[in-house]
Amino acid sequence: MKSKFPLAAASLAATTLLAGAALGQEAATVAFLMPDQASTRYEEHDFPGFKAAMEKLCPKCTVIYQNANADATLQQQQFNSVITQGAKIVVLDPVDSAAAAGLVQMAHSQDVKVIAYDRPIPDTPADYYVSFDNKGIGQAIAQSLVDHLKASGVAAGAGVLQINGSPTDAAAGLIRDGIDAALDGSEYKTLAEYDTPEWAPPKAQEFTAGQINRFGADIKGIVAANDGTAGGAIAALKAAGVDPLPPVTGNDATVAALQLIIAGDQYNTISKPSEIVAAAAANVVATFLKGETPEPKTSLYDTPSELFVPAVVTRENIKAEIFDKGIQTPEEICTADYADACRELGITK
Repeated sequence: MKSKFPLAAASLAATTLLAGAALGQEAATVAFLMPDQASTRYEEHDFPGFKAAMEKLCPKCTVIYQNANADATLQQQQFNSVITQGAKIVVLDPVDSAAAAGLVQMAHSQDVKVIAYDRPIPDTPADYYVSFDNKGIGQAIAQSLVDHLKASGVAAGAGVLQINGSPTDAAAGLIRDGIDAALDGSEYKTLAEYDTPEWAPPKAQEFTAGQINRFGADIKGIVAANDGTAGGAIAALKAAGVDPLPPVTGNDATVAALQLIIAGDQYNTISKPSEIVAAAAANVVATFLKGETPEPKTSLYDTPSELFVPAVVTRENIKAEIFDKGIQTPEEICTADYADACRELGITK
């Protein structure tokens, strides 16, 4: 059974997750290892959210943060380093989910616990897994697109492109499975599919440009697995002079994606404030530090897990889901280029 969590402001989410946890555990070293810098979320949301939660849960704890910049070898070095520095728990968002199995085995041999974060580690169970429901995300964004195409009168049999995430990321595989479930059950056909190395937007842009040359106006929609790949696809469409743009999905609710949605260039994204999962990971860390076993809400890859269910955001509900809930502010999103569209949507006056 999946855990459901209302998408309110991140501060409220963290407060809810931290309620009831004991403060002031014995000082310990905890590592927070993130996978890449292609997405700004890790520096802007995940780590700040985790650090803030740990400061409340364990003020004497030392938190080490590292980002592997999409380099699995570098992440292995960082993993070894933090254990040498005395980390008793490692929160790991793996660059390469298969390679991370060896890191879990090594950690367990030294009585170090590993919490898989955002991306699962299928081959060797971690001590816990905290994430949004990635398969559900893929299915939600693709179904949203299918419903939009049908409502817009796009004929059955029309074609869409599918842009998946990194082939080394197990979470990307789950998102892909969700996309497949929605598209395979629809009346539309997948013209071409691509696994984007390292989630790199330029690679997604390059792929989309090639498919525009190949299929042209037959592309009626694009299911992109995150906002970075969506941005790459939209850049390719604009460079090719495609007008109007076909609807393009996304995921992560980045600032750039929210602006594209407001402008009408991107169709949807997923609102999943990373602070929610970061605070949940900190809560699991605190429970382990107390010598207790955190209660699983579900299980994935034989790993006790907690998976949160996020919301799809389109132009129609962006005010309610993003601004009314305090996830972003008009001052940050509604810059000069988007001022008129923000007023049109009632985000600003």
